[in-house]
Amino acid sequence: MLREKMSRIVAENTSPIRQMCDRRQTTVQMSTAGACTPPTLGQLLKRVGDVRKEATGDETPVHQVLDVSDAGMELRALPFVLSFSNLTYSVKNRRKMTLPSVFSSGQRLPVPATTTSIEPTAGETLSTKTRVLLNDISGEARDGEIMAVLGASGSGKSTLIDALANRIAKESLKGTITLNGEQLESRLLKVISAYVMQDDLLYPMLTVEETLMFAAEFRLPRTLSKSKKKMRVQALIDQLGIRNAAKTVIGDEGHRGVSGGERRRVSIGIDIIHDPIILFLDEPTSGLDSTSAFMVVKVLQRIAQSGSVVIMSIHQPSYRILGLLDRLIFLSRGHTVYSGPPTNLPQFFADFGHPIPENENRTEFALDLIRELEGSPGGTKSLVEFNKTWQDMKRVHHAVVPSPTHGLSLKEAISASISRGKLVSGATNTDTSPTSMVPRYANPFWIEMAVLSKRSFINSRRMPEIFGIRCGAVMITGFILATVFWHLDNSPKGIQERLGFFAFAMSTTFYTCADALPVFLQERYIFMRETAHNAYRRMSYCLSHALVSLPALIFLSFAFAAITFWAVGLSGGSSGFFFYFAIILASFWTGNSFVTFLSGVVPQVMLGYTIVVAILAYFLLFSGFFINRDRIPSYWIWFHYISLVKYPYEAVLQNEFHDPSKCFVRGIQIFDNTPLGVVPDSLKEKLLNSMSNTLGIKITSSTCVTTGVDILKQQAVTDLSKLDCLWITIAWGFFFRILFYFSLLLGSKNKRT
Repeated sequence: MLREKMSRIVAENTSPIRQMCDRRQTTVQMSTAGACTPPTLGQLLKRVGDVRKEATGDETPVHQVLDVSDAGMELRALPFVLSFSNLTYSVKNRRKMTLPSVFSSGQRLPVPATTTSIEPTAGETLSTKTRVLLNDISGEARDGEIMAVLGASGSGKSTLIDALANRIAKESLKGTITLNGEQLESRLLKVISAYVMQDDLLYPMLTVEETLMFAAEFRLPRTLSKSKKKMRVQALIDQLGIRNAAKTVIGDEGHRGVSGGERRRVSIGIDIIHDPIILFLDEPTSGLDSTSAFMVVKVLQRIAQSGSVVIMSIHQPSYRILGLLDRLIFLSRGHTVYSGPPTNLPQFFADFGHPIPENENRTEFALDLIRELEGSPGGTKSLVEFNKTWQDMKRVHHAVVPSPTHGLSLKEAISASISRGKLVSGATNTDTSPTSMVPRYANPFWIEMAVLSKRSFINSRRMPEIFGIRCGAVMITGFILATVFWHLDNSPKGIQERLGFFAFAMSTTFYTCADALPVFLQERYIFMRETAHNAYRRMSYCLSHALVSLPALIFLSFAFAAITFWAVGLSGGSSGFFFYFAIILASFWTGNSFVTFLSGVVPQVMLGYTIVVAILAYFLLFSGFFINRDRIPSYWIWFHYISLVKYPYEAVLQNEFHDPSKCFVRGIQIFDNTPLGVVPDSLKEKLLNSMSNTLGIKITSSTCVTTGVDILKQQAVTDLSKLDCLWITIAWGFFFRILFYFSLLLGSKNKRT
């Protein structure tokens, strides 16, 4: 016989839930007629199986809520209670300083005594002012219920959600947050919770089904088979009510896709794919029509009934949505003005002296009254004080039953939830710490890399115009260079033209990499959302980002090299061509890595383009083409050695002029590019004879005066070999990829301070 009554009753009489309850009631005789433990989201999603059994190698585990066939086992509720008390958060803003008013007539208006001096309060200075965003906020949220935070813009709704979701630095937030009476560690909260942002941050060219499938690949463990992940995604699509849009791309401004309500439900779906215990949402109905907003909250009600704690902020819920909410917290400028169930609102405001008229939306009336009080001289202080008195009175007159945790520790509650299908990415072990019960990441990094790479390839393949424009720019540039520098000869003029070609070609490879700048800037907030709750490692993202870029770089490098090498008439044959191709590929790799690093540091696209163009111009200036290394001032020589253009430029020069037997200037050609170049050849030969007699060296019109090695010496390209330049160029690329990783590590904390 059961000693404890189940804590929740399924509110919605949907056929899947009813069938599941009927099956369980035929197996176990319930002591309370009609009582049924609400199925978890895992059971609703085709019973994907117990993860612990998957880890032991059982490919077809039997998923059960609780095994009650043993007469000695008690069936009991396993709720989670998230409690928060005395939450206080303040920020310091720079105080605006004003000068005394001076009028043209020479007279000054009297200044009120209250504005003649600024007396800073505790923690303030004359230049800063403290603004309290949360002031002594307390409450609790239980699984199976939706707690909504309401208030006008600037009331502190999003700040409270961020505080509960550990998105505010601990040193800045005062107060306590506990789950089942135990302090929540940051690492554990990341694993057992999910946070849905107000903006829908999704890849535009992926379909709804693909988006959810990639989320399943990230959040569900590799011990779960591919087919079961697909079954979970398909059931979640039905749960979210987006079956008709499953094959439709998400879309953006330039591509037609799903509706706003469907986008919002997809955003929720990717964060609940692993069935979290706690779900935070920042205004999930913002920007939606009333029907779409109601459907979104209806989905959230189902999620809560599956055994999750749902906490959301909402601006102004409709009457239908209000019927789905279980607990409300009204905020006004960081203070609590009401906390309790929606059914108590009429009594609360009636006792306050402002009864809610019949047939009027309760929340609209409450928000209008709060706004009216905020505009009054006393503000909402009277309502805040009344709320405290009213809550104390309710506690005295009504015996408040403590939250029914039934003596379960946090570890026991999490373990029981995992056994029922919650936290699909978790797996219990023998450690006594709740934090160790679920892994930090669901998959090893090589699987994360594979999934990230696949997602990037699919998204890029469906936007071929981006690669097409980049490929067209590279090929057109190569064609122009090939036709301008067509079949250069080995004359002194040909030497200068070759130097100019190499300088322009190598710098062009870097400039054409600037298109990589907006790639991460567009994905930044998607990356921050996914890594905030450990969907994958930052290292996996960096490695996959580099891996995905290589095929395009190889194609562009080969196309540019093939167009220009033989058309310009460069030397070296096939071996010379492959080295030329290799150094161009290395340049593309380094340029792409450099621009990618800047995208991780610079927040705006236009600012990033300005910085890229300026720095690459400096690199070209100090590369050695415009001024030789020997002629660069000592106080600028350091810039020469960090120039990214220097090393590929010197590498192609050595590839072109490395042969000491190849002659570039013979006999009378030494007079070319001088005023004597226009005199007749007979006179040039006489000048050569005179020079030979003076120098004691026989110089004829066919004597080799300048070889390729001499040109390298003239250009001061003597300190590194061409292979050294190649490896250094490649190393620069890896260096900037490492810097990109650290920029992600330091710049994606996603927390308020």
